[in-house]
Amino acid sequence: MEQVSSTGRPVQITVTDGYDLKGFKGDTPVTFIRAEFNQVVLGDSAKITVSPEGTAKYNFTCSFEFNPEGGVTLDDLAHKPVFLTMTEALPKEKKQKEEKTMILGQAVVDLLPLLEGESSFETMVPLHPVPGSPLEPLRSGVKQCSLEVKVFVAEPLLTAAQISGGNLLKVTLEAAYSVPESFIPIGPLQNCMVGLQVPSAGEKDYPIFFKNGTLKLGGEREPVPRPKKWPIANILAPGANNIPDAFIVGGPYEEEEGELNHPETDDEGQLSFHGVAYVNMVPLLYPGVKRIRGAFHVYPYLDSTVYEKTKCLFSLFRDTGHNLIQNNKIGGINSPVSKPVISKNLKEDKTVKEKDIEARPRPGDVQAPSIKSQSSDTPLEVEPSLCNNPEGQQYVEAGTYIVLEIELDKALVPKRMPEELARRVKEMIPPRPPLTRRRGGAQKAVSDYHMQIKNISRAILNEYHRMFGKEAVKVGSDLDSETLEEQKCQLNYELNCSGKYFAFKEQLKHAVVKIVREKYLKTTAFESQEELQKFISELYVFLVDQMHVALNQAMPDDVQGTPSTIYTSSEQLRLFAFEAEVNENYEMATVYYEERLVREPQNLEHWLDYGAFCLLTEDNIKAQECFRKALSLNQNHIHSLLLCGVLAVLMENYEQAEIFFEDATCLEPTNVVAWTLLGLYYEIQNNDIRMEMAFHEAFKQLQARVLQAQVTKQRRTSTVEYVEEGGKADSCLGPWGITSGSSTAAVKVEAPAGLGAPLSILDEFLDDSSNLQSESHEPILSVQSQDPTTSQKPSNTFVKKIPSKKEVSKCQESSTFLHPTLYSVSQTPTTIFMETIRFLMKVNAVQYVHRVLAHELLCPHGGPSCEYYLVLAQTHLLKKDFAKAEEYLQQAAQMDYLNPNVWGVKGHLYFLSGNHAEAKACYERTISFVVDASEMHFIFLRLGQIYLEEKEYEKAKKTYLQVCKRSPSCLTWLGLGIACYQLDELTEAEDALSEANALNNYNAEVWAYLALVCLKAGRQLEAEQAYKYTMKLKLKDESLLAEIHMVQETVGFGNPSF
Repeated sequence: MEQVSSTGRPVQITVTDGYDLKGFKGDTPVTFIRAEFNQVVLGDSAKITVSPEGTAKYNFTCSFEFNPEGGVTLDDLAHKPVFLTMTEALPKEKKQKEEKTMILGQAVVDLLPLLEGESSFETMVPLHPVPGSPLEPLRSGVKQCSLEVKVFVAEPLLTAAQISGGNLLKVTLEAAYSVPESFIPIGPLQNCMVGLQVPSAGEKDYPIFFKNGTLKLGGEREPVPRPKKWPIANILAPGANNIPDAFIVGGPYEEEEGELNHPETDDEGQLSFHGVAYVNMVPLLYPGVKRIRGAFHVYPYLDSTVYEKTKCLFSLFRDTGHNLIQNNKIGGINSPVSKPVISKNLKEDKTVKEKDIEARPRPGDVQAPSIKSQSSDTPLEVEPSLCNNPEGQQYVEAGTYIVLEIELDKALVPKRMPEELARRVKEMIPPRPPLTRRRGGAQKAVSDYHMQIKNISRAILNEYHRMFGKEAVKVGSDLDSETLEEQKCQLNYELNCSGKYFAFKEQLKHAVVKIVREKYLKTTAFESQEELQKFISELYVFLVDQMHVALNQAMPDDVQGTPSTIYTSSEQLRLFAFEAEVNENYEMATVYYEERLVREPQNLEHWLDYGAFCLLTEDNIKAQECFRKALSLNQNHIHSLLLCGVLAVLMENYEQAEIFFEDATCLEPTNVVAWTLLGLYYEIQNNDIRMEMAFHEAFKQLQARVLQAQVTKQRRTSTVEYVEEGGKADSCLGPWGITSGSSTAAVKVEAPAGLGAPLSILDEFLDDSSNLQSESHEPILSVQSQDPTTSQKPSNTFVKKIPSKKEVSKCQESSTFLHPTLYSVSQTPTTIFMETIRFLMKVNAVQYVHRVLAHELLCPHGGPSCEYYLVLAQTHLLKKDFAKAEEYLQQAAQMDYLNPNVWGVKGHLYFLSGNHAEAKACYERTISFVVDASEMHFIFLRLGQIYLEEKEYEKAKKTYLQVCKRSPSCLTWLGLGIACYQLDELTEAEDALSEANALNNYNAEVWAYLALVCLKAGRQLEAEQAYKYTMKLKLKDESLLAEIHMVQETVGFGNPSF
């Protein structure tokens, strides 16, 4: 932030009135107010007599000078309140030389509003009674004694620019738990103290101290909420310790940032002395994060370890502890012996020089925070004085940990708001409303053509009735073919001679032109005669088909029944497209995908499927168009956002990718895949901090989902089960295996000899923790319990290794509560990366999968698994790298020999590599499992094909029948028809082939076998028609074509060219 003016500015505090006051003597006591700030008495008010109603008008004004360079600083205003002490002046007794006074109570005024841009404010502060005071303590139904206070400065201490560029750091040390047995609350009163060193770029670290910590007996559970306390010693009124409107509220331990955020019992242990705790501060650099809170283990203090983690050799208690203890013994300014003298060199008189962090600019660094330290009413149960420490290891055995909260007024790294992300997405991909139905267009052109066909057909029928009579229609079925042919010639002659034929032709011409323009979009001349002829042939086929449609609709029911049509659903088209895709018939797959889009252009799932197909064919530009089209239809669709982000990364549009991924996490904060993909994006950008944040959030959401599923299962079974994921989880590293350096804070712990039993209150915390590795400069938080009678030196005894697990016997104590399997909800453990891999494989984003597989390999809960090797094999199978695919499938089979997916993919490998014998064995093993593999449709298809090749037609028929029942398609019915044909079951073969032809009448092989069936059945007309379409569709199977020719020669018909 910009530099704060060094000119001194007065801050005025005015006490106007007091309410509901009482005294020791009588109903109208004489009282006065003493104002104190920063260990300096600001002044005393005049002595005012309290009215019988308990009110007093003081109108007392005092002030102090705010001067960042040589006196009161911004940090003083942040964490030091103004104390208003009310004192009663008792009447003089005989022979009494001096007036006797008695303190009634204290009030505190928080000056924090001055740092928020206020130039004046009024507040009603409660007057807290001192022990033995006649003032009423705060309780329900009783009016609280209070003072009305006004605070005023001539102009705001901070400008708007300084406020927006600055920050406020609040540190709350709640308590320490499970301390060594040496912390027994007997003997001399222990005053525990905690110190925190906040790093400062280019300056000396800023120290924060928490005082007045006292020991409590173990087993006392702390109330929630409970007020936070000022970190100031010797406050006279107990109630004045509490910071106004500031409370410790706790929260679910799973959401904490500390090391103990897993459900496990915390055990108690033996005594120890000098220790240190490390606080991971990286989450404060996550976008939008303003607060971290958690429980952190205390480890043995080792200079080498502390330096390795924090790059700091300074020990807060070793280097400054003696002076701190001595200073703490001296009475504070709030005691009756305080001297109202302000030192000219106040800053130099302090043992540790405090710095105005907020007031000094830090070029190139994050905004500098002002510091406001807070402590809870729970006394610290850790750090005693500087004693000789031979056994620091015993802190670990005791399982000692502290609960710490660090809060900022504003996030260090701003987070984009969901509204901004949605706006950016709309800018990149404007939402597209459903298209309004046009009155013209292709559909209208075809409809008009149908109408003209119906009109012309009626006119021709009327002409027929005129020439041959209506009775001829009724007996038409009894007429021989020669009579019908003669009538046809007479009708044609009459139509041509009368000119009606040419009239009908002109009547139809306009409708055909509209079809050419609207349906085929042909509006320019053809470049060659061949192109023209090809188009005319295609147009002729279409017009004839549509003519039949119109005639079937126009004919009376008693003359011609409407043939039943088989409607292919969108799901069937998806299956047909997938079949063509797997068989590498990409042209046919494209036809099916586009047919789905033509039918339902507003269905975003169709666009996503087509985009995934384009990813498989490595047509990234078209895939991007499809995904963006889907997103334009619904800008809140998570999968569309994620796929747009994936394509943006693949096409190196990184700024857009971040927008898409962030918007997905905002719209669905519980989506594991969205957070994981965001973390992978940050990895590409080399942003380790945000990568860690995203992976941590993904893991947290995955944990929450697993626990929710566990709770649901418990409700069904009415049993209590616990999920144990591979032992104790490393909560700080998470499941993604991050080993890069991160900034942490260190907490130093020291204890005196002779203290008592450990306290274990939070039995829900784990006693394992992560051994964080860091290469960056880290702040140090030190904790010390001071003995008022002794001052001891720190120990130089170190422990080389910190155990990460409890003893085996301690784990066995709670073994009866643990579920016997690794995962009670799903027998297959999952990680955030494997879940993301499944999503990417489903959409054919193979180019992205290998990056995620690398994380899965390093993941503590992942690593090489059956599914890991299976995915690797599938990716190499797509590349036709059969050797590598076989290698990974062998490893997958070794890890899970009974996995049907392994045998299914193995069968595909052998099938594609031409080893059909091995493929047959793998497929047969796959279908023998009780649990189906994920792609049973293709397993049945290919197994049936192998049976046909090996002339095992009964097995082929049985196999194809199974798949026709499960997922019928043209290929399944074709296989069944071939098997029945080879078994000489012509009726069944014709039925199956007719089903195949109804689903896809462009399959040349279907027409070929229909021709064979008709030839053997002696149906010449159908055989010739089927053969014509076989040749028109260019059958590629030469052996099948040779068989047709052989049968045609045998029966003597079927080929019109004979």
